[in-house]
Amino acid sequence: MTPHDYLPIIHSALSEDLADVGDLTSLATISAGASASADLVARAAGVIAGLEVAEAVFAEVDSTVSFQSMVDDGDVVAVGSVVARVIGSARSLLMAERTALNLLGRMSGVATATRRLVEAVAGTGALISDTRKTMPGLRMLDKYAVIAGGGVNHRMGLYDAVMIKDNHLVAGLSISSAVAAARDLVGAEIEITVEVEDPEQLAEVLGTDADRVLLDNMSPAILAQAVEQVSGRMITEASGGVTLDNVRLVAESGVDVISIGWITHSAPQLDLALDFRS
Repeated sequence: MTPHDYLPIIHSALSEDLADVGDLTSLATISAGASASADLVARAAGVIAGLEVAEAVFAEVDSTVSFQSMVDDGDVVAVGSVVARVIGSARSLLMAERTALNLLGRMSGVATATRRLVEAVAGTGALISDTRKTMPGLRMLDKYAVIAGGGVNHRMGLYDAVMIKDNHLVAGLSISSAVAAARDLVGAEIEITVEVEDPEQLAEVLGTDADRVLLDNMSPAILAQAVEQVSGRMITEASGGVTLDNVRLVAESGVDVISIGWITHSAPQLDLALDFRS
């Protein structure tokens, strides 16, 4: 993640909040010369992600604001932990507050959800992965947060990998023909994944040079049979209906990767606040 990834997001978010006017409340109630120091405080326990983004929000509002991180992305924090301290114009701190907290809280929520799943499958060898089910416009932030939580990234978009699903086969192509056509297009360097729902489809995939097979909405018992059928010939990925309660059973099937959409589209925001120091 680089400033190129997050600065457009910050500019859009600040424009949404301030328009061409600014913070009317602070303009009315706080003198232009007033300075302040404030702490970004965790109101809930979790994993922090997005400190660089939060710092950039304050810098975009006022380049003279000092931002000091007290923890690192990927660190677990307890309730009441100070994750960063900001010093500068009181007006500037309040103008940046909500945008910084919105982005930092979302990213930390994704990281926290990911970490809980990673811990739940510890020792199985299975990796926890995101999907493309991200908030439009925030994909890079969401996927960075998954990494901070200990997970791995799936393809970034439609442009960097092939995934052949049922909707791609409605024209009548067989799985083997679809994989061959995809390989002709992308060559050997781009990964090809095929989604399957039953052993018959899996058997057909195993006759191709696909790199990965996505085992969709299978029970742990069926997953274990599928992993045995694959026998290491390609990467196995489980997806569909995975929760914190059943992820361990899914992992114990022997799959290599478990992809979970809700860690980016529905993870609860981590509660963070900006507390001014007296």
